[in-house]
Amino acid sequence: MLPTSTSEKALSRGLLDVLIRAGLIAVLAIFCFEIVFPFLNLIVWSIILAVTLYPLQVRLRRRLGNKDGRTATLIVLIAVGIIIVPTYLLGVAMAESVEHAMAIVKNEGFHIPPPAESVASWPLVGKRLHDFWLQAATDVTGLMHKLAPQLKELSRVLLATVAGLGKGLLIFVFALIIAGIFMAYGEQGTRSAVQITSRVFNPEKGPRIAVLCTATVRAVAQGVVGIAFIQMLLIGVAFVVKGIPAAGLLALAVLLLGIMQLPATLITVPVIIFVFATEGASVATIVFSIYVFVAGLADNVLKPLLLGRGVDVPMPVVLVGALGGMVTGGVIGLFIGPVVLAVGYQLFWQWVEDQPQSDGSGEQTRI
Repeated sequence: MLPTSTSEKALSRGLLDVLIRAGLIAVLAIFCFEIVFPFLNLIVWSIILAVTLYPLQVRLRRRLGNKDGRTATLIVLIAVGIIIVPTYLLGVAMAESVEHAMAIVKNEGFHIPPPAESVASWPLVGKRLHDFWLQAATDVTGLMHKLAPQLKELSRVLLATVAGLGKGLLIFVFALIIAGIFMAYGEQGTRSAVQITSRVFNPEKGPRIAVLCTATVRAVAQGVVGIAFIQMLLIGVAFVVKGIPAAGLLALAVLLLGIMQLPATLITVPVIIFVFATEGASVATIVFSIYVFVAGLADNVLKPLLLGRGVDVPMPVVLVGALGGMVTGGVIGLFIGPVVLAVGYQLFWQWVEDQPQSDGSGEQTRI
C-alpha cells in the first residue's frame, strides 16, 4: 500500500505542477494579448503589405547593390507617395464640392420645385412622397425642424465615417513603414514563418502551410484589394480632373465596390449620363466617357493577370470578409478582412483534404 500511496502522491504533485504551469502560461498569454490587441490591425496589415510587396523587394534589391534596407525604404517612399497624392487630390475635390454647394445655398437659396400631381398616384409610396415633397417645396424650415433628430444622427454618422477614413489612412501609412522594416529582414522572416508553422503543425507540413498562406495573401491582396485600389485611382483622378461633384466620395464608392467584387460601372455609367446631360456631347465629354467606361472595366483584364497567378478563392469568401472586416475593423478591416478570411478558408480546406488513408492492413495512416 505504501508504494501505491507514494506513486499517487507523485502523480498528484506532477499533475499540480502541470496545472500551475499551464495557468501561468495562460495568464502570460492573456496579458500579452491585451498589450498587443490595440495594435493588432496595424500588425496584421503590416504583415499583409510586407508579404505582398516582398517580390518587388527581391527584384529591386539586385539593382540596388543587394541592400535590403535601402530597397525597402525606396518601396515605402514610393508607396506613400502613391497613396498620399491621390488622397490629397480627392480630399481637395470633396472639400471644394461641399464649399461650392454651400455657396449656392447661401447666395441663391435652396429652392425645391413642387411635385407633379401624378406623384400622388404612384403605388405604395406615392401619397407619402407627394406630401413630403410638397412640404419640402413650401416649408423647408419646418421640414428641417421636423427632421432635426434624424439629420443630427446622420451628421454624426458622416463625421464618424470621415474620422474613420482619416484614421485608416494614418494606420495605412504606419503599416507601410512597419512593412518596410519587415521586408528589410525578409529572409529571416521567411525562416521564422516556416519554423512557426512547423512547430504548430509538423516539420513535414510546416513549409507547405507557410507557402500556402503566402500565396493566398498575395493572391487576394493583389487580385482583389490591389485591383480595387488601382480602379479607384484611375477613375477618381478622372473625376477630379473633370470636376465631377463629390468626386472623392464617388472614388471611395468605386473602391468599396471593387473590394466587394461588384462592377465599377454602377458608378461610372450614371456619372457618364450626368456629364452628357449637363455638358452635352463634345470632344472632352466623349473622351472622358470612353476613358471612365474603360477604366470601370479594367478589373476584367487585371483579375486574370493578378488573381489567376495565386490560389482560387471563391467570391463569397472575399465578399463576406470585406463586409465583416468593415463592420468589425472599419476602413482597415475592409482590406484586412478578405485576406484573413481567405487564408482561413485555404487552411480549412487544406485540413479537410488531408484525410487519413488506409495502408491496406485496415489501419489508418496520414499522408
